[in-house]
Amino acid sequence: MSRPSKIVCVGRNYAAHVRELGNPLPERPLLFLKPPSALIGPGQAILLPAASSRVEHEAEIAVVVGRRIRNVSLQEAESAIGGFACANDVTARDLQATDGQWTRAKGFDTFCPVGPAASADWRTLEVRCRVNGVERQAGRSAEMIFPIPALLSYISGIMTLEPGDLILTGTPAGTSALTDGDLVEVEIPGVGLLSNPVRRAETR
Repeated sequence: MSRPSKIVCVGRNYAAHVRELGNPLPERPLLFLKPPSALIGPGQAILLPAASSRVEHEAEIAVVVGRRIRNVSLQEAESAIGGFACANDVTARDLQATDGQWTRAKGFDTFCPVGPAASADWRTLEVRCRVNGVERQAGRSAEMIFPIPALLSYISGIMTLEPGDLILTGTPAGTSALTDGDLVEVEIPGVGLLSNPVRRAETR
């Protein structure tokens, strides 16, 4: 998978996750960006930064954009889906709460594990997360507040999406803290399995 020009993420797209964090349901997709420098692949380590005391996993279905789109309809958005990938929107939850915006909490190096990718039917996707073999999260694309084509259409009305760009579509309930030595797995049946060890970042 080529390096994307941008990683567009959707917050609060599963009602149960919205409730577990005590937030109101969104009236429109809540968007934020992760930098491409946060990307890592399967098997690479998620590094826990010294700046945070609570880093959490967020298993997500990622959309790989297949062609350039700008301000497209739902039908055009669906046809622009190039595939899907397992993703983990790793989040420093304490920094997210204190900063007032999410760039630092979501943007550390290694905070966006992604892969593998494959084609699938967006209507029937499932995503699961396990930490040390214990399931923590499970969700279905059918449970999303804003369906996948609606997300692509909405985002394309704001910014041009280029081939290879990634759209992270939100996380189901069950996010929890990661600690040094954990193994976190994100699985989308029919797409693949993303496995990453967790390590404490070395301080200088």
